[in-house]
Amino acid sequence: MEVGGRAGALWSEAFGTRTFDSDVPVTLSTPFDLASLTKVIATTTVMMSLVEDGRVRFDERLSTIFKEWTGADRADVTVRDLLEHASGLPARLVDAPPASRREFEHDICTTRLEYPPRSKSIYSDLGFILLGFLAADRSGASLAARFDEIWVRLKPDTTPQVRGVRLQADLTFAVQPSLRALAAPTLPEPADPRRGRMLVGEAHDDYAAALGGVAGHAGLFGSAPDVGAFARVMLRAERGEAGIPPPFTPGIVRVFLTKSAVPGSSRALGWDGMLSTSSCGARMSASAFGHVGFTGTSLWIDPERDRYFVLLTNRACGGGTRDQMRTVRRSFHDALGDL
Repeated sequence: MEVGGRAGALWSEAFGTRTFDSDVPVTLSTPFDLASLTKVIATTTVMMSLVEDGRVRFDERLSTIFKEWTGADRADVTVRDLLEHASGLPARLVDAPPASRREFEHDICTTRLEYPPRSKSIYSDLGFILLGFLAADRSGASLAARFDEIWVRLKPDTTPQVRGVRLQADLTFAVQPSLRALAAPTLPEPADPRRGRMLVGEAHDDYAAALGGVAGHAGLFGSAPDVGAFARVMLRAERGEAGIPPPFTPGIVRVFLTKSAVPGSSRALGWDGMLSTSSCGARMSASAFGHVGFTGTSLWIDPERDRYFVLLTNRACGGGTRDQMRTVRRSFHDALGDL
């Protein structure tokens, strides 16, 4: 867990053990499977860089990017629609995950849309998988390589230190061999062919696993202080601080944090916004933005109060239900709202 502001962490602490039946304690260096925090930390960041460089446009139609994205019902869907979860795509595919990028692209591009594009916003892993493919194609490198290239420019200023000790973990799709065994393990879902064994340092999401651990929707690992370091960069950029390496320039960050015009949507570009029912509790300001992950991860940032809140738990290892996780998240944010 970590809470802080632009100037640094105000409170960082690790509690409990890596699994319910283990006596190995969690530390602030423990890498967690960040799950869908990948969408905002890695994929949205890479998309910011590509938009800022002019290599991607929000209004580009998917039909000009993916040759199998065809049909009258989807002809006008754009990159913006994927970022705002408003493309019409369902959350997941009906069948088991395909075995390759080529098959994923085919299955997503030809899957039936659930609703008319931009008529509403429904959360979709599939849309961010396509964004991961687009990011790799336009970067000329994998999503992981492009994110690493961006993040390494920030590390001299952001490498986490807690109580004067520099931590070892990092925001990465590939956990270092020396840290892999220290990662918080997860248990595969019942339909996952990897069921029957612990997943340690490998993506819990079976779609991300099928894509080699690097996907636009999931696959990133990191510790709470690492996520806090990223949150501080976002806070500084949103509040207009100059001199942060691109793509964290205030102008492009504010574009990505602008609320969607889709009816009833709480989304921005990649990020989610504050609602009274949000997992961030009831004490955030209206300008707050954040995201959560299936494995029990959460990042919320409140620029009006100059605060960020990182909560990394191991729900996907025999933990609680989604409703119980939501209760824990709301309680965490409300309890620390005055810090």
